[in-house]
Amino acid sequence: MTRPLSVALPVAAAFAMAGCATAVPPVEVTRFHTNAVAGWAPGTRYAIATAPLDGPAADGAAPSAAMPSLEWNSYRTAVEQQLGRQGLVAAGAGERAPLLVRISFDRAEQLPEGRRSPVSVGVGGSTGSYGSGVGLGIGINLGGGPKRMADLQLFVRIDDAASGKALWEGRALTAVPVKAPANQPSLAAAKLAEALFKDFPGESGRTISVK
Repeated sequence: MTRPLSVALPVAAAFAMAGCATAVPPVEVTRFHTNAVAGWAPGTRYAIATAPLDGPAADGAAPSAAMPSLEWNSYRTAVEQQLGRQGLVAAGAGERAPLLVRISFDRAEQLPEGRRSPVSVGVGGSTGSYGSGVGLGIGINLGGGPKRMADLQLFVRIDDAASGKALWEGRALTAVPVKAPANQPSLAAAKLAEALFKDFPGESGRTISVK
């Protein structure tokens, strides 16, 4: 029996849209960590930092004042979902957490001249203290091609809250067409975070490509 055209077309369109939404290029991921990561027991508490990775906010301004709150929430939510999958639990109000999680994200559009035009930047700096940025971003060809591309980047660092020492840090990079559904903050954040925490804690110092 043939399905009515009025029903078949919307269903086909829905599948096509779903395919587009998930069509994200491979993500380049690099992680660095200490042996302390293996000792985290399920239920270990963490807190999300709101201060920049590289120091106090410029002119004393709150970090959130310089970033789109909706995009920040997308990345924070995506990272927290992945932390939960590792057995870590967000600390409640007034509860001490042994781990402090710092999140930084960046979205920049490739201009025809080859320069990068920053569109929005999240809380944090471009590098962390443990890996010092060594090896991060090697081997990926961000942007390029005939389409207008957006370079997407997520950086997460997990510190020992008491000492401030970095215990784990990682960076995820990819590039997507500016007009693609994958460039939407919620989809981009989910993809980058999932790739970043794949096989957590990952092999320290190694750069991999995650599809």
